[in-house]
Amino acid sequence: MKKVLWQMLALTVVAAVLLTACGSPATEAPAATEAPMTEAMTEAPAATEEAMTEEMAMPEVPFDYPAGGALEAAINGDYAGTTVTVDGAFEGNDPDGVKFAESMKAFEDATGITVNYVGNKEFEGTISVRVDAGDAPDIVDFPQPGLMATFAREGKLVPVTSFMSDEWLSQQYNQGWREFNTVDGQEVGVMHRYSGKSLVWYPKQAWDAAGYQVPQTWDELLALTQQIADDGDTAWCIGIESGAATGWPATDWTEDLMLRTTSLENYDAWVAGTLPFDSPEVKNAIETWSNIWFNDAYVNGGRSSIVSTSFGDAPGGLFTDPPNCWLHRQANFITSFFPEGKVYGTDYDFFYLPPVDDAHGRPFLVAGDLIGMFNDRPEVRALMEYFTTPQSVSGWLEGGGAIAAQQTATQDMYGSDLDYGISQLVADATAFRFDGSDLMPQEVGQGSFWEHISSYVAGSEDLDTAMKAIDASWPR
Repeated sequence: MKKVLWQMLALTVVAAVLLTACGSPATEAPAATEAPMTEAMTEAPAATEEAMTEEMAMPEVPFDYPAGGALEAAINGDYAGTTVTVDGAFEGNDPDGVKFAESMKAFEDATGITVNYVGNKEFEGTISVRVDAGDAPDIVDFPQPGLMATFAREGKLVPVTSFMSDEWLSQQYNQGWREFNTVDGQEVGVMHRYSGKSLVWYPKQAWDAAGYQVPQTWDELLALTQQIADDGDTAWCIGIESGAATGWPATDWTEDLMLRTTSLENYDAWVAGTLPFDSPEVKNAIETWSNIWFNDAYVNGGRSSIVSTSFGDAPGGLFTDPPNCWLHRQANFITSFFPEGKVYGTDYDFFYLPPVDDAHGRPFLVAGDLIGMFNDRPEVRALMEYFTTPQSVSGWLEGGGAIAAQQTATQDMYGSDLDYGISQLVADATAFRFDGSDLMPQEVGQGSFWEHISSYVAGSEDLDTAMKAIDASWPR
């Protein structure tokens, strides 16, 4: 750029000299020469400044990014033509794969970096093999934090705080999400998208007509349950039948009540196997929800129907006229089982499952994706920084079905008012914990826990027997 400007200046001077020689008397030459040179000298710096300002200006992109980081350099074209490989638990041609590709387009367009997604449904079985073979992908989209924590403890993951500032991460995330991605004191990943589980759904039109109020505490929830019974209805729609996975809704209730009746440390110890199922803390959590489940006046169909009612059919009672039941606790995915044509905000709404003890704050049970980085290259850092923006979840936000963990997501980014409403509710959470049964060894979390909690609900095992049986199944 500077070389070109000096060439232009030299040509201007030469032209001035030639014009002087050919078009004016010799005695006027100094004056004629002085004017063009003065003009050239005064205009050249202004042209240089303008050109340099234009050269230094960053392109406009549809997302924010941390100043001075790898993503800023990537937007400036520093890593154009490179490729970053991402692995995960969904395939590229399934709905999540399509939404992921849509979410990466803004990054690829802005940087010239190609994002190569190589996920597959056998991911959790193959990723360890790849890492052990020295063939780790650049970035992994972990569907649960336990697997990520394993690699973190082996020193395989690059801490995000080594290249992203605390200020930026705190701007993008609720502190609870940051703690969620911290393993043994190191923040090794960032939260991407999630579904919220600590939700209670209700039939809004009938609810408003009945004059019922959203409960803010567990005592108020129990009082509402009794009020609905006194009005001649059953309050709760509950079903745990799910084929080979029968019982998992009961494990979700247990996890939510563990977060509301004991400490986060006890929850973590329980998930890790150091706090037994037969402990007073776990049994207290189960007995808390049992007080609702085992009262036939509170549950549609009574206790005996719970094990035989499909989890997807259970909320149907919210939409009969009049409702057969009024309350259903489940994650936001359950709306896909609601009758066709039912509209959020008109036919149904939701509220936060209230706290039992204020000492434990407002915890939220979630499931979602965590992003971790294996290979430390500048273009990989750039993509990791992009993952901290809500635009990296745009495919899901616009299409519905997931919520951005980034607190900078705005309402206009969501194609669903429902998802945005849940995100605002989650913003008030004091802590997050992942679905506990997903973190336990498979023979427990997706085996004995499902099996024996179902037997307990059905009445074929008492609580002590069921809890001891689960403890006995834990791998030693």
